Amino acid sequence: MNFDLSPAWISIKVTLFATGIIFILGISAAWWMTNYRGRWQGLLDGILTLPLVLPPTVAGFGILLLIGRHGPVGKFFNLFGVNLIFSWYAAVIASVVVAFPLMYKTTKAAFEQIDPNILNAARTLGVSEWKVFRRITVPLAWPGIAAATTLSFARSLGEFGATLMVAGSIPGKTETIPVAIYFATESGDMRAALTWVLIIFAISLTVIVSTNYWDSYQQKIKLGAVRR
Repeated sequence: MNFDLSPAWISIKVTLFATGIIFILGISAAWWMTNYRGRWQGLLDGILTLPLVLPPTVAGFGILLLIGRHGPVGKFFNLFGVNLIFSWYAAVIASVVVAFPLMYKTTKAAFEQIDPNILNAARTLGVSEWKVFRRITVPLAWPGIAAATTLSFARSLGEFGATLMVAGSIPGKTETIPVAIYFATESGDMRAALTWVLIIFAISLTVIVSTNYWDSYQQKIKLGAVRR
């Protein structure tokens, strides 16, 4: 009997797309909130963090209201013949919503650890805000950004509840590894469930260990440059 590997490819595809989107949105939101001092700071931070504490089914229901056939986003895409619900696009959206707070909060914490005097010194020398962000802020906060990206990747890879609600379990189309584990267990196929558990464990561990080694390598390069 052939073992269907499609959930692995779907999970990797969904996770990579979701992590890429989260990376851009998370860094942008974190940098903006780090510099925002308005009266709505607490409320906005709470909204951006909310999916982290909500049950995945609640997040999935909210996404369903937005991208369903009768939702505002769903209606808009239907004009172009694109049906988001029960597609791998829906799985990407679910992963982005659920994993985004990890990227946002961790990156924001990394930005807040930077000495503002360093940034202000660059500004007084006439450096534009974009260059301050790109050449000073991001390099200084990079260890935190890398950790946030790894956490977001792992959370996206393991997303189940919201994904099942908005993408379903269509073999070869939307069935991710966590969904495959659930239905294999439900059907009593413990061997398949264990195989998928080992696969997702191996993928997650490989990403985390690789990131750790990369961070260590970068630190050694920085120390070598300082000693010179």
